[in-house]
Amino acid sequence: MSFLPFWVSEFLGLSRMIQYLSCEYFPMLNHFIKRLIPLRTMSTYPKATEERSKELVENVDHILNRVNSIKSPNGRPVNLVCVSKLKPSSDIMALYDAGFRHFGENYVQELVSKAQELPKDIKWHFIGGLQTNKCKDLATRIDNLYAVETIDSIKKANKLNSSRDESKPKINVFIQVNTSGEEQKSGISSYEDLLSLAKVIKNDCPNLILKGLMTIGSIKQSTAAGERNEDFDQLSSYNEKLESDLGTTLELSMGMSSDFEQAIKQGSTSVRVGSNIFGARPPRNGH
Repeated sequence: MSFLPFWVSEFLGLSRMIQYLSCEYFPMLNHFIKRLIPLRTMSTYPKATEERSKELVENVDHILNRVNSIKSPNGRPVNLVCVSKLKPSSDIMALYDAGFRHFGENYVQELVSKAQELPKDIKWHFIGGLQTNKCKDLATRIDNLYAVETIDSIKKANKLNSSRDESKPKINVFIQVNTSGEEQKSGISSYEDLLSLAKVIKNDCPNLILKGLMTIGSIKQSTAAGERNEDFDQLSSYNEKLESDLGTTLELSMGMSSDFEQAIKQGSTSVRVGSNIFGARPPRNGH
């Protein structure tokens, strides 16, 4: 039983019909209809102030212009992942309303919480260090999990695969490679281990899609302005071998706020930018 006035119910019913017809027969018109006649659920999403929204959109447009100004050596488009860790959901909605859909998070619980609160067509990337016991949470609690970019063991791949219901969309995975040799960083180091893991994902994990390779460049390499980044060269070299051995084409996720332009010049097809868009992050848990 509806408690809304008759004319409000009629208007909402007409709104939904217009949205359905426009989406079904005039997809481009649907974009404008949604702005004119928003769904009631939109009002439940957190909203940034007008000033903050303007700041975020200006920042991301600036980054996107820099991304698009660089000619990739492989001629492939470059995807921008907006890294929103430790930032409020209202910031994400400001960019969502501007048309952005790819967002990255570093902490499982934060990602789960945001995914439950925000629109279901967001394409979430998990880009933080991953423990095997957290794979189930990612696989079962986030239907619109687009990618996990930090898979570095067969055990984690198998756990993520077995935890994902086959009725849900498959999860893209990037294998993390430790190209800098730094002990504090996760990732596979040898090509033999990389190939073994890639074969398991490709052949034995039907709920996963091997999307590509990911690395985090060392601070030294990432701040060497104007020079080739040896960590990125290493990942590109591994990628060429792997593509040849598997007979497939893979993505390269490399480059962050301090080095994404150099990463694109060296073949990156996905960059992860956070602080240059959202600003400095607060300390986690007050530390």
